[in-house]
Amino acid sequence: MSDPKPVHATPGVLRRVSACAGVVLAPNPGPMTLDGTNTWILSAPGDGPEHPNYGHHPSAQGRGEWPGPDVVVVDPGPLDEAHLQAVAATGTVVLILVTHRHGDHTDGIDRLHEITGAPVRAALPEFCRDSGEPLRDGDCILAAGVSIRVLATPGHTSDSVCFRLPHDEPETVITGDTVLGRGSTMIDHPDGSLGDYLRSLELLGQRSGATVLPAHGAPLPDLQEVCEELTEHRLERLDQVREIVAGLGRDASVEAITDAVYADVPAGVRRAAERSIAAQLAYLGY
Repeated sequence: MSDPKPVHATPGVLRRVSACAGVVLAPNPGPMTLDGTNTWILSAPGDGPEHPNYGHHPSAQGRGEWPGPDVVVVDPGPLDEAHLQAVAATGTVVLILVTHRHGDHTDGIDRLHEITGAPVRAALPEFCRDSGEPLRDGDCILAAGVSIRVLATPGHTSDSVCFRLPHDEPETVITGDTVLGRGSTMIDHPDGSLGDYLRSLELLGQRSGATVLPAHGAPLPDLQEVCEELTEHRLERLDQVREIVAGLGRDASVEAITDAVYADVPAGVRRAAERSIAAQLAYLGY
């Protein structure tokens, strides 16, 4: 393995992170996208479906160069020609997967589909292309030698999914925006739901020791630990919101509560902060 440690990527350059996963960072940094959108490249070296370890790959040893001839792309990212060409150049793209509907993940779908001809699968039918069927919780996908399990993880958005690679070394989970490489995600209320998000963190937290492959930020070493920290942070924030509502009154506006909770929030993330506050108020029944 060329780079076994989870190190962040350089825009336009494929960097290997695990036995079966590497990342091409899109050049779209910003307050909501952190360093940019991570486009994940999945592949298991080998000789194709006839290889005895196809889809299982218990060891990268002796399986050839990585990536193999076929690759799966997760989250094409923005409509940036140089980025999409770099993604297409990683191998023969046999499948494109999408974690959720936001444009920094989906704007490049049609151009990458045009370049590669690969089908696109997402939870929402409007983002599927050609023979790609909508993703369902529990789906098991076998492509480019990699076994991929679909986990429905609504919360950030209603259509958010994660992709578990159970045979990767180490085991990895592509978490989209559900778990970021740093900080906590926005709950895109009213489509997103804090109750769903907390349940999704509970589900993902069962993967002790799995490496987090997020859509933004660098990989993290233990999904269970990260989910526990995120849950604790959300519960503390709920306590804070309760206290502020008690002081301001139940008729206080989302804007006023946001001012009190996020006094120093930068302008670029103000709207996201208001949506998260709205999600918390809905969760609390205010």
